[in-house]
Amino acid sequence: MRIELIKSVERNYILDMIYMSKGGAISKRRIKVMQVGEVSFRAYCYLRKSNRTFKIDNILALVPVTSRERMVV
Repeated sequence: MRIELIKSVERNYILDMIYMSKGGAISKRRIKVMQVGEVSFRAYCYLRKSNRTFKIDNILALVPVTSRERMVV
């Protein structure tokens, strides 16, 4: 997953992510990755409308958003 996150920063992609929180809750989020570390990454979360830190190990799925879908946001 880390490689996909790094590519999204390099190519300026917006991603749809399925994420599991520390407590086990699963959510779908649209994010724009800003910085990738070894175990976590910083991204703007469109759901929460703020910058957030996520653990890479808690990502269940990542999908790039197409340009057509991007216009909806």
